[in-house]
Amino acid sequence: MNILAHLHLATLANSSLIGNTLADFVKGDPYLTYPNEIANGVMLHRKIDKMTDTLPEVRQAKLLFRKTHQRVAPITLDIVWDHFLSKHWSTYGVGLSVAEFNRSTQLQIQPFISNFPLDYQDFMRAMWQGAWLENYVSLHFIGKVLNGMANRRPKLYLLKETIFDIELNYKRLEELFFRLYPEVCEQVKLLTI
Repeated sequence: MNILAHLHLATLANSSLIGNTLADFVKGDPYLTYPNEIANGVMLHRKIDKMTDTLPEVRQAKLLFRKTHQRVAPITLDIVWDHFLSKHWSTYGVGLSVAEFNRSTQLQIQPFISNFPLDYQDFMRAMWQGAWLENYVSLHFIGKVLNGMANRRPKLYLLKETIFDIELNYKRLEELFFRLYPEVCEQVKLLTI
């Protein structure tokens, strides 16, 4: 799952939005550095990632990518799931449009953002300024995201080519999303941190 899904799932679990978005910027035991509420959010994010990676739908989705690109398929899938969540937000949303949800989460996170690492601050500001959550609905934007990630991390150069796999298998990926995301939502409601 990527940023939109983690924000959405954190909301469903009544968990810290900061902790759930900070998780990718935290190494080791978050309880040694952050208050329990934030650390609990980090741990929820990690549990969601671990749970999602083991779902049969995710394993099936990885196989839709060319063999040469399956190494980076998990990263691409995180972005693809956000695309489908944004596209079908009215089904899964929390009574707000994606833009309203984005603004609401920004209002909850931004007042405290200076207390966290600079790379996290930069990431969140770029997300808000670029209206990523709203733009995830566009497949063209997904291609730009994958291209940008590939350019920033040369070892992941194949990411820019996975847009082809997405387009080729779009309907199947969407079907898998419709099976996996409700399951993830239900599981998150049961998780305790």
